[in-house]
Amino acid sequence: MTLPLFMPSPLKDGFSALRCDLIHEDGPRISTMRNYRFAILQYDPAEEFKLRAEVQRLSADLIASGWMVLSISLQRLLLERIRRQGPEWVDRVIQMERQMAHIAPERGLNYLKSKLTPLIEGPDGLAADCSRLISAHADQHPETLDQTLALIGRAGALYPFFRSSALLRHLDGRTRGVPVVLLYPGKKQGSKGLSFMGMLNPDSDYRPRIYP
Repeated sequence: MTLPLFMPSPLKDGFSALRCDLIHEDGPRISTMRNYRFAILQYDPAEEFKLRAEVQRLSADLIASGWMVLSISLQRLLLERIRRQGPEWVDRVIQMERQMAHIAPERGLNYLKSKLTPLIEGPDGLAADCSRLISAHADQHPETLDQTLALIGRAGALYPFFRSSALLRHLDGRTRGVPVVLLYPGKKQGSKGLSFMGMLNPDSDYRPRIYP
């Protein structure tokens, strides 16, 4: 039995389909819903570095076609929020987490969730930061709104505190019409189910198209 020369790659297929739908003669077609320019590109968490290479290739192709690409790191946004709490807050949280984890690991994790979740979730969480960056970019480049893509990545750094469905829901109506693609590390189950990092229970609360 001979193997095909080039094995199919869901990651490459996803980026190829996304590239075609973005650079379309009728404008971006990443969603079947009017005025809803959101999509998710799902990938295996083990392929994080391959994903970054594909992101670089996609960005280069889009820029060559006259697009602007805004890359947003959820990891950076969360770290900025943590720093704004101040060093005393950070030290207190670290010490308390260690004490809780010494009693039982799950108690330490639950304590961290109680402190980090308010910084991440809700309309005033990371969704607000993403909206602010996209809006600022739109204000600086109003003539390119029809050819601007916001890529939201580094979601894996927020495991297990993050729920992407909530992020996109709170972003809806706050992106000035700029197409937004969330790079999602996880496993796809069925047509709409996504398991974050392949570890959490599948979440089917998604409106956006899921690539590949």
